Formats: sequence, C-alpha cells, structure tokens
Amino acid sequence: MEYAQVEKRTHKKLSKWNLLKRALFIFLGAALVSVGLEIFLVPNNIIDGGIVGISIILSHLTNVQLGVFLFVLNLPFLFMGYKQIGKTFALSTLFGIVIMSIGTSILHPVPELTEDPLLAAVFGGIILGIGVGMVIRFGGSLDGTEIVAVVFNKRLPLSVGETVMFFNIFILGSAGFVFGWERAMYSLIAYYIAFKMIDVTIQGLDESRAVWIISEMHREIGDALLARLGRGVTYLNGEGAYTGERKQVIFCVITRLEEAKLKSIIEDTDPHAFLAVGAINDVRGGNFKKKNIH
Repeated sequence: MEYAQVEKRTHKKLSKWNLLKRALFIFLGAALVSVGLEIFLVPNNIIDGGIVGISIILSHLTNVQLGVFLFVLNLPFLFMGYKQIGKTFALSTLFGIVIMSIGTSILHPVPELTEDPLLAAVFGGIILGIGVGMVIRFGGSLDGTEIVAVVFNKRLPLSVGETVMFFNIFILGSAGFVFGWERAMYSLIAYYIAFKMIDVTIQGLDESRAVWIISEMHREIGDALLARLGRGVTYLNGEGAYTGERKQVIFCVITRLEEAKLKSIIEDTDPHAFLAVGAINDVRGGNFKKKNIH
C-alpha cells in the first residue's frame, strides 16, 4: 500500500512536447527500419535477428507480405510483457511496430537499390541499426524477443542478453537452410553492423568518459584540468584499504575526444598518478558543455 502511494506520487505524465517528440522520432526510426528491410535486406534474402528475422523467413516461405508477420508475431509478446514493461513503453512499442509494418507494406513494390549482397548487408545494417537505436532511445522497441527475455529472465538461468543471443543464433542459423549458407553469412554481417549502429545511435558519436584520478598532486592536476581542458572536477575523500592512508580522488567527466589531452595533462603533472577511465552512456545536468582545449 505504501509502495503504491510512492509510485503514484513520483510518476509524472509526459508533456505534450515530449510526447510529440517521442512519437516523431519513433515514427522516423520505424520508417528507417522499413527502408533498411525492404530496399536492402529482404530483396537480397538477408535477414536480421529476432522477430524481424522470423518474419522475413515466413514471408519468403508463404509469399505473405512481411508487414503482416511483423505485426502479428510481435503482438503476443507485447501483451505478454505489458505488466513488465509498463503502459508508456508498451504503447510506444505498439506505435513503432504499426509504423514499421505499414512502412514495409508500402515499400514492398519498390525495387532494391543494389543486388550486391555485401553492399545490401552493410547499408541495410547501418540503416536498420540507426532506426532501431532511434526507437530505443525514445522509449520504444521493435522486436518481441527482448520483451520475452525480460519476462522469462527470472525463470531461466540466463541473462536477458544471453536469452536474446540464443534466439538470434537459432534464427540466423535457420536462414542457412532457407536462403543458403552464403546468405546466412551476409545476414550475420548485417546483424553485427546493425548491433553496432544501435549502440552509436543510443550513446551518440561523442561518447562520454568518467575519469578517476588518485595523486599526491591532486590540487595541481585539478587546477590543470580546469585551466587547460575546461572541465569541472570534483574532489572525493578516499582511504587506502591496505595502508589506511587518506587520499583525495579527482572525479570528472570528459568526452571521448578529450581523453588523450587529459592523459597528457596528468603525465605532465604527475607521471605516477593512478588513472581509471570508463565509458558512460549518458550525461545530464551540471555544466557539461564543450569548451576549448589548450
């Protein structure tokens, strides 16, 4: 009862502008997926993983339009995961699937741009990955296998990622029996490229880095990062587990392009400083703006 009150109090409805922005980008993402499928992959008998891959195989075997299978096969998984993924996510996913299904049906008569399977795999994978990443970034999904993985995560001795990977290995392997093993290998290329493009689209090209620095010259390094890199720093209190010695830890967030300059600054100031750098997916709030490096 108490949890329900907290949930009700903290849940906020999306503003009209945010709702419109989400709908627009999910529409664009689903439209791009339709282009990647019908203009590049499907005419060349190259498939993707998940429900999309199963739909392509079934469409090839039955001569029924791809959009029909994309919609029909995804619906049960969407209803199955409704309670797990939430109303907003479910409606966003349903909207994306509808647009993708309609888009593939409209583009089905359009001739492919290339008959070269390698070009089709590369450019189809790029367009598909950007489209899927855009939909995911704005709160939706276009494939039911991820939903199934989330729903059965507690019942299976596999993680969500491992479950999705198992599904996709089975699906991509099935393509070898339907389209031939050469096309299955091209499908693997397209799947890998799409997978990487999803990451790029979600995280952005200017990926951020979290940096931790431990040094006796923490003030000098902090001042140098402020002056030469233009980044704010935070001093954290630390303690060595073995020696019990008090230490100052410098924490800051930089972009990927600033990493080399940061290492140069630290090397100039204290060559013996401890440095740890980790990739982070998102940075919000604070004064994280691009400044001149000198």
